Amino acid sequence: MNPTRAALVLTATALAPVLLLSTPSFAAGTAAAPTAVAVAAVADSDADNAVAIAKLLADPASGRAVKREAQKALDGTPADRVAFLTTGLAIAQDEDNMVAIAKILADPATGKGVRREANAAMNGTAADRAAFLKTGLAIAQDEDNMVAIAKILADPATGKGVKREANKAMNGTAADRAAFLKTGFRLAQAEDDRVAVGRILARPGISDALRAAAQKVVDGTPEELRYFITVGQYQV
Repeated sequence: MNPTRAALVLTATALAPVLLLSTPSFAAGTAAAPTAVAVAAVADSDADNAVAIAKLLADPASGRAVKREAQKALDGTPADRVAFLTTGLAIAQDEDNMVAIAKILADPATGKGVRREANAAMNGTAADRAAFLKTGLAIAQDEDNMVAIAKILADPATGKGVKREANKAMNGTAADRAAFLKTGFRLAQAEDDRVAVGRILARPGISDALRAAAQKVVDGTPEELRYFITVGQYQV
């Protein structure tokens, strides 16, 4: 890159970015994907167009295709820069959007709702893909989160603490459901497991070994409690 181009990039880092991205909350296992890039306006001067393109290059949210085509335009002619801002940017952004959706589809943790809407977007238009990444992904993820929580509630082995928090999440917001699946479920399960350990300790006639193991784990981590309830107590 020549000194003029480098100066433009440095100038762009101090200016507001052209890309406007949002990252909604998802359940663990699902990757967040970028929304579509805002279409940059073509300026009257080539210098202004070059600055607009430099903003894209300086923005860490820009995808590979957008950066690749932006660099080509910045290193090209004034006509190249106009062409990029007029049509090339949208084409490159759609390429990045398709890559983002493909990654979501390739993730084995992706739920049915997200997979259904991702496939519909992939087989649709550029606008469909942008809409999916901007709003559709979050809506479909919440659908999958509600299904996951409903399964937890339907499980006869689910304890009181988990059911209480699961019902709160189910009657709350999409963010509440995502938070429950990410952290709340684990903490509520630990609450139920600690109660279960207390019941074991309260049973008459338990062996000294089981009592010692239960006393050791009762103040342990959620993972230690879960292991003791599901495996450890039977090993003792």
